[in-house]
Amino acid sequence: MRKQCRRKIWSKVNPIEYAITGAAITAEDKLDVLRLGELSAIESMVKGNATTADWRILVDMLNIAEIMAMNGIGIEVLEVCKIVQKEMEAAAHRYEKTRKMGLSGTGIRYVKELYALHDLQRTSISRAEFERMIDKTINYIRSNNHLVVHIT
Repeated sequence: MRKQCRRKIWSKVNPIEYAITGAAITAEDKLDVLRLGELSAIESMVKGNATTADWRILVDMLNIAEIMAMNGIGIEVLEVCKIVQKEMEAAAHRYEKTRKMGLSGTGIRYVKELYALHDLQRTSISRAEFERMIDKTINYIRSNNHLVVHIT
C-alpha cells in the first residue's frame, strides 16, 4: 500500500489574517511598547542614573537603525548612527571607570535625533519588513565579528 500524504490543517492560525498582519504597518500598541522602553532609557541616560539594561536598549535601537539604513530605509540615519556609536562606546568606558552610566551633551542630542529618525524608519515599513530587519541585525552581529565592536 502506498503512503498517503496527510494535509496539515492549521486550526489555530487564520492564514488570511496572518498575511494581512504581516503586510500591514506595525500596530501602534506594539510600537508604543518599544517607544516607551526607548524613551525611558533615554531619560535615564539624561538624568545619569541609567543601568546597563538601558544602555543595551539604546544600543539595540542603534544597531537596528543602522542595518535599516544600510538596506536603503532612511539612509540619512547612517551619519547619526556613527556619532551615537562613538558616544555609546564612551558611555560604556565611563561606566567601567566610575560606575555611573550617562551620556555627554552631544550624545544626548544625537540619541534623541536617532530615536526620532528610527521611529520614522519603523513606521514607514511593514511589520514583516521590520521583523526581517531585526533578523538581519542579529545575523550581521553574529557573522561580521571583525566589523562589530564588542563591549563587555
